[in-house]
Amino acid sequence: MTQLDGIVKPKTKRSKRFLESRAPKLIEDVKNTMIMKGGNTSQIVTTALKDIYSLKKPNALLYFQCSLLVPFQEFFSKKSDCSLFLFGSHNKKRPNNFIFGRMFDFHVLDMFELGIEKFISLSQIKTSKFPEGTKPMLIFAGEIFDTDNDYKRLKSLLIDFFRGPTVPAVRLAGLEHVLHFTTLEGKIYMRSYRCLLKKSGCRTPRIELEEIGPSFDFVMRRTHLASDDLYKLAHRQPKALKPKKKKNISHDVFGTSFGRVHMQKQDLSKLRTRKMKGLRKRKGEVVDEDQEPKVAKVES
Repeated sequence: MTQLDGIVKPKTKRSKRFLESRAPKLIEDVKNTMIMKGGNTSQIVTTALKDIYSLKKPNALLYFQCSLLVPFQEFFSKKSDCSLFLFGSHNKKRPNNFIFGRMFDFHVLDMFELGIEKFISLSQIKTSKFPEGTKPMLIFAGEIFDTDNDYKRLKSLLIDFFRGPTVPAVRLAGLEHVLHFTTLEGKIYMRSYRCLLKKSGCRTPRIELEEIGPSFDFVMRRTHLASDDLYKLAHRQPKALKPKKKKNISHDVFGTSFGRVHMQKQDLSKLRTRKMKGLRKRKGEVVDEDQEPKVAKVES
């Protein structure tokens, strides 16, 4: 490939296909994740990174002995086409440290530094696991996820990080994995469950949750948030993807659609009703409203 005036021109068909795959699309591909191990790590951080990598496969890449420098991350993000990253490190000042982040246009958008206070790995819980590539169900519990600005951004980042590919439909038996995030007293609890469908005696199965790991107790340390203008620009959708507004259709909080139908004025005189004896017209003279009814004279 040759570069002329900032425009990369392919020389071969292979490089042309590569550039077409990296070009902007109306519907983007699945977001890939870089999982990076720093130069100084502990056994807890190393095992935790491998467990997160097993949850993210096949949409993740695992790097060892990486640097936290932003130009380094942006370079590898562009090279590997990854818009999400997780960096693990360990030192005396910040032990067992995780940094979750995401990119926009191959530049850092948001970063959250979380400290691991308690960790239970996948291998410590001896239960059957879910298949690789299973799309998880995400549950967020805690009022602070909807009130605090930092936790709102963290919730958005975690949804991007663990949501997986966008699919048009999901079968009931495919809902096997549940990720539950809870905030309580300044800590963030992450739990992973396997969804078991039991017999209930009716068509709808009885659901039980079995913890399979990994399990984390996080505490938030530092944050690096994008400005409101840049955050709004990163969430902007093309006009072709925006749903067209339909007239006279509204939705309630549960997603139920309500339609309003406009009809012409009805002539009730032509309305056909059930025939009853009491409603039949009697034979007789028709009396005008202005003319007084005739009264029969009675001779005395």
